[in-house]
Amino acid sequence: MAEVRRRKPENEDEEDAEAKSAAEKRNSAADSSDHIDSEEEKIPEEKIVDELSKNLPQGTDKTPEILDSALKDLPDRWKNWVIRGIFTWIMICGFGLIIYGGPLALMITTLLVQVKCFQEIISIGYQVYRIHGLPWFRSLSWYFLLTSNYFFYGENLVDYFGVVINRVEYLKFLVTYHRFLSFALYIVGFVWFVLSLVKKYYIKQFSLFAWTHVSLLIVVTQSYLIIQNIFEGLIWFIVPVSMIVCNDVMAYVFGFFFGRTPLIKLSPKKTWEGFIGGGFATVVFGILFSVVLGNYEYFICPIQYSEELGRMTMSCVPSYLFTPQEYNLTLFGIGKTLNIIPFVWHSISLSLFSSIIGPFGGFFASGFKRAFKIKDFGDMIPGHGGIMDRFDCQFLMATFVNVYISSFIRTPSPAKLLTQIYNLKPDQQYQIYQSLKDSFGDVIN
Repeated sequence: MAEVRRRKPENEDEEDAEAKSAAEKRNSAADSSDHIDSEEEKIPEEKIVDELSKNLPQGTDKTPEILDSALKDLPDRWKNWVIRGIFTWIMICGFGLIIYGGPLALMITTLLVQVKCFQEIISIGYQVYRIHGLPWFRSLSWYFLLTSNYFFYGENLVDYFGVVINRVEYLKFLVTYHRFLSFALYIVGFVWFVLSLVKKYYIKQFSLFAWTHVSLLIVVTQSYLIIQNIFEGLIWFIVPVSMIVCNDVMAYVFGFFFGRTPLIKLSPKKTWEGFIGGGFATVVFGILFSVVLGNYEYFICPIQYSEELGRMTMSCVPSYLFTPQEYNLTLFGIGKTLNIIPFVWHSISLSLFSSIIGPFGGFFASGFKRAFKIKDFGDMIPGHGGIMDRFDCQFLMATFVNVYISSFIRTPSPAKLLTQIYNLKPDQQYQIYQSLKDSFGDVIN
């Protein structure tokens, strides 16, 4: 009995040690980003996500048969490098052709990209929704996309074409009551959603209702801001977009050849070497590209409607931003005079944002994809994934450029002021006329 009593504490200590060891292993496994739950450990939602991830296309694994056979002897790492490189240049050349097509081509492309990005995001939600056999999610999502575009693109038309539209009697109604009509269309969708609610699935349906609205916020709102940036002058669209492309490409190149230090857990392949190298290359590229484009009227002039010509024009007298100025710089006691356009200084701000903050748009998208255990949003572009995989940083950049222009660049537009005056009552218009007449009279006198 004494011997048994002496051994019991030892056995308890051993059991405690084993329990602690097992707990530590569980904790370390849970903390690891590579941990994969067993079927028993998974909650119902995770099982749904697993099923969802099997049904969604994975773009970087999709390769044209010709390329696949031509590169079959290369290691996977270099094979992916070549495929990404080929389709990167194809996209850059395509972007150049769209720019050559002019502002209308750029706006149509923006709309098409917006629709495709929305489709890729909403398809993930649709896979979740379809598992439960619930009605109307896809139809409602596309309806809200149409109503959102009607509102935002209508706002742009009113702002930039209001003078013309107000002269067409049957269109004047759409301008005057544009926001009311937009709200009425939204309310139809809202009522439609409420009527589609199914008992036992309320939480899931409201979650996907929020999913749709967040998708609209990310995609439609940003494309609306992109259109506004284009109207300020093509340079405000082309330079920021090109900076994001440059940063993405150069970060990949520096990371591929020199990457050793992981940058963020959300994107294990991203490295500090790629982040820093891509940022430096983007600043240099932004300065040089801005100097080149700043010499062409086609890129620097705002897009405005000319009443004399009866059409949209892109001709102007270059503003201060695009008129070369002399700057005296002193570095290490050596003075140097630079003759450059002031827009270059603004391009430095844009390039710093695109290289420091811009990648976080990609990290956000990576976190979203990891949450649903998918590699890409789609499979449209071999080596890259879906359209959203290429434009995740562009949307964040578009918002910054629009805010930057509004805060530091934009001046009141005569076209917008005229649109607002046309919407006033006749006695209010006459009051403005008299005030302007008196003001000009004082100046003449």
